[in-house]
Amino acid sequence: MQAPTEATPRPRIGERIMAVINRDPLTAPHGTRNDAVLAAVLLGAAVCLALFTDEDRRPDALGWTLLVAAHVPIVWRRRHPLLVLAALFALVGPYHAMDNNHTAAGPASYVALYTLAVTGRPLRTVVTGVAVLTASVSIMLTVNTHQALELIRISGWVIAILFCGIDVRYYRQYVASIVERAERAERTREEEARRRVAEERLRVARDLHDLLAHSITLIGVQTSVAAHVLTADPERLDRAAVAKALDDIAETCRSARGELRTTLEVLRAQDAIGVPDARGPLPGLHGLPDLARSARLAGADVDLSVDADDVPPAVGAAVYRITQEALTNVVRHAGPKPSVRVEVRAGPGALRLSVTDDGTGPDPAGTPGFGLVGMRERARSVGGTLDAGPRKDAGGFEVTAVLPTPATTRTTPLTPERTA
Repeated sequence: MQAPTEATPRPRIGERIMAVINRDPLTAPHGTRNDAVLAAVLLGAAVCLALFTDEDRRPDALGWTLLVAAHVPIVWRRRHPLLVLAALFALVGPYHAMDNNHTAAGPASYVALYTLAVTGRPLRTVVTGVAVLTASVSIMLTVNTHQALELIRISGWVIAILFCGIDVRYYRQYVASIVERAERAERTREEEARRRVAEERLRVARDLHDLLAHSITLIGVQTSVAAHVLTADPERLDRAAVAKALDDIAETCRSARGELRTTLEVLRAQDAIGVPDARGPLPGLHGLPDLARSARLAGADVDLSVDADDVPPAVGAAVYRITQEALTNVVRHAGPKPSVRVEVRAGPGALRLSVTDDGTGPDPAGTPGFGLVGMRERARSVGGTLDAGPRKDAGGFEVTAVLPTPATTRTTPLTPERTA
């Protein structure tokens, strides 16, 4: 059974009036239809005034024709307010000159003046209002001096209508500026949200690339070692070597699974608490020995030397990820049993990382990956620089990075380790 839909409450009369005042007349829905209705209502009021006020000046046939025709332009008052006022004045002028009922034509004239004031520039409104009053008084002076003086007496209402229209115009501009600023602020917030999402996606892509590329490369190398042991001499199978290779593969898989789980938990925590910048525990310099140990299991001769400690977490994470990708590239591209030297040195205001090897380097004709791009992005993310390329003199490949540190504390360095 479908749940009953809750009825939307109708806006109160005050809210509807304010909505009409705030709305731009040129963009209001059904404007021409509403103005036609308004013209009919004004014509009805004019007929009543002509019949029941000042019966001595009740219009004749020509007067009724001019009075009815004067209300027709009201239908297009929003689109052409100045032309509507001119047409109305051209019809009302002879009507007044014939000394017909002067009150009957008032409502339509006031509406035309108000429309001009609310849609036109203030200076044009004031000039037009003065011109209309001057022309009206001049016509009335030729017809009836008493009526001319009466028109001068009520001219204050005309001026009030004009300034009311000008005030409404300025109020609408003020409301429109507030709405525009709110929309601009909303667009800025949306753009900022999109930028944060893009940055977060890029960070996750870098993390997953560094993690999976490193682990899959090591698993591939270890699987090749196991396959070589199985096929090298089937008659004299070295079961211990095969078992060791398989244990190394299992250990690499467990390590990759644990790091992947940590990454996914961080992402789920961000979705749960709604904090887009939340971070889990970042890897750092303390994880470099594990990277070296994994590379040695894949057959590389790694010489690790770290002479830095207590660096900012973001810088430590960048060093870890750059080293991880560099060692992955060495294992993948440097050939059998490459020698690698990893150096991390803390200097004045900067941390310097160097990863060099004596291997053959990547195949220039091979398919380019995202490793070097990711390392450069890692360095730029903390305000640093990274250079990577073949070593011209000694051969091999070299990756060097300089990462700024606000205050790097030099403590007892890690003991350089080297394992064949």
